[in-house]
Amino acid sequence: MRRAHLALAALAAFVPLAAAAGAVDAFLAFTAASRSATARFEQQVFDRSGRQVDRSSGTFAFSRPGRFRWAYDKPVRTVIVADGTRLWIHDEDLNQVTVRPMDRALSATPAALLTGDGDVTAVFTLREAGPADGLDWLDAVPKERDTGFDRVRIGMKGAVPAAMELHDSLGGRTALRFPEFRAGARVDAGTFRFTPPKGADVLDEMPAAPGPQPGGARPRKP
Repeated sequence: MRRAHLALAALAAFVPLAAAAGAVDAFLAFTAASRSATARFEQQVFDRSGRQVDRSSGTFAFSRPGRFRWAYDKPVRTVIVADGTRLWIHDEDLNQVTVRPMDRALSATPAALLTGDGDVTAVFTLREAGPADGLDWLDAVPKERDTGFDRVRIGMKGAVPAAMELHDSLGGRTALRFPEFRAGARVDAGTFRFTPPKGADVLDEMPAAPGPQPGGARPRKP
């Protein structure tokens, strides 16, 4: 679950404007034209010394606006589902589910960059970062502070994202690669529905209903 949070955590970037142009336009064209997509992902996490501390892989799908499914299948199965209203996080090893509101806190995350609706430049400042490793790179600077990340790079391969690199405020780095990225792929609506499995511990962080309620999250069994 920690790895899933790392991939979905908020991010920022700040590097000098590169002379090359094209990645920003390609990314904006992708966000404007692609209402849905599927991909596999490969993720590596590095500590501040550059040592790899985690490696994982899985699948990703989204449908605008604001619905996505991020599923780790190796080495630990964890699923994150956004259904447009709620964000579900299921740690299959612990059989524990956390459900949270999809609120403004999600607006400056990698998920928002790929799956958000509307003008991404209202939330992020995009800058060209030049070519490297066969990709055209751009940087995204969130306009909100305290996102938890110092920098992100997005690598475009033609018209689709092929890589993201997230640099956190503690000096760590998460590198994501997206093989088999299929922009415009049809995704069944059921992909973005989640029902806690029988016997799961559910930590419900949704706002309480009107009227007197006890404070804090509400653990429950489905």
